[in-house]
Amino acid sequence: MENESSFLQLVKQRQSQRNYADKSVEKAKIERCQEAARLAPSACNAQPWKFIVVDDVELKNKIADTTANKLLPLNHWTKQAPVHVVLVLEKPNITSKIGEMVRDKKFILMDVGIAAEHFCLQAAEEGLGTCMIGWFNEKKVKEMLNIPKSKRAMLIISLGYPEGKHREKMRKPMDEIVSYNRY
Repeated sequence: MENESSFLQLVKQRQSQRNYADKSVEKAKIERCQEAARLAPSACNAQPWKFIVVDDVELKNKIADTTANKLLPLNHWTKQAPVHVVLVLEKPNITSKIGEMVRDKKFILMDVGIAAEHFCLQAAEEGLGTCMIGWFNEKKVKEMLNIPKSKRAMLIISLGYPEGKHREKMRKPMDEIVSYNRY
């Protein structure tokens, strides 16, 4: 693509990483990812999120165990990642909550998704890989991390240095996903 922006290059670089090098992640890099997520926009500036960084190896491996399932061969790679970040859904402010009811849209879920992607894009900028994981035993994760029963653990983001080759992105062509002025 002619005159491709550095942002578009970053987006092309960011992928769901499932192979990690045996290398710890520097705290300063994690903090820059947290800052990028903190600065994410949200409906009515609700900022309905909390990020729990799990870098203790034993606890991280227990969290990784919640992402696997004996019946389905999912996420058996998660112990490779040196860090897991659990994204907890917090209560929105009253304005956002009213907006959700009036418009029948879950703004809070959009907000969390935006913050998570900000985190992951900053990680890519830092040379790190991430994967957002929604398949995990939420009850066990909440117990291990002392997350209040009234809160939801929405995502686990694996984080670490990528190992292996970057995969080519397989995406639908533009004409299948974009139209102008009508469906």
